Amino acid sequence: MVTAGQVIAFAAVIQLGAMSPGPDFAVVVRQAAVSGRRGGMAAALGVAGGVFVWAAAAALGVAALLAASATAFTITKIAGAAYLLYLGARSLQAAYRGSEAPLETMTETVTGGGILDGFRRGLLCNLLNPKAAAFFVALMPQFLGNHPATADTLVLSAIAVLVTAIWFVVLANVVGSLRAFFTRRRVRRALDAGSGAVLIGLGVRLAATSN
Repeated sequence: MVTAGQVIAFAAVIQLGAMSPGPDFAVVVRQAAVSGRRGGMAAALGVAGGVFVWAAAAALGVAALLAASATAFTITKIAGAAYLLYLGARSLQAAYRGSEAPLETMTETVTGGGILDGFRRGLLCNLLNPKAAAFFVALMPQFLGNHPATADTLVLSAIAVLVTAIWFVVLANVVGSLRAFFTRRRVRRALDAGSGAVLIGLGVRLAATSN
């Protein structure tokens, strides 16, 4: 059974990992800036859902197989890079078109479709990142050992989801509270251009990552 000290240490490592700038951070920030708090929180929960999958997969050894298999790693890497490039291209397209033809809704209320879109973006961004698999492959065995109990696996997976969700939900709310500023035409175009460039850069970097 994992101890309280192990739980605290595990939560701290997850927090540091979540706070590190990367694709998840970029997607949640842009979603919150463009679609408001609800859209940003939907993306945050999507990222948390991906974290749960990777944490559980690492505990069960599935993520280790992915990290060890050059073919599986490459396929996931290419898919993830392509998705980030797609999101980046859409952001640049939005910047080029300007606020007169936004790709996302500009209204304060996010529709159910917008929430689902935000959740899907966060989920896919995390699931298609093989670095997330490598992170949990390296982390989980240090706290669970070679033959983890199901209860311990569920506890640590739940903690990973909770810590990640709280961080990104807070981030989404902070950015979402400034949405009136971000939706100004010049600011919005700068945001779209900047986030597009960042996402494309992250996609290129992911594509160049070696196993």
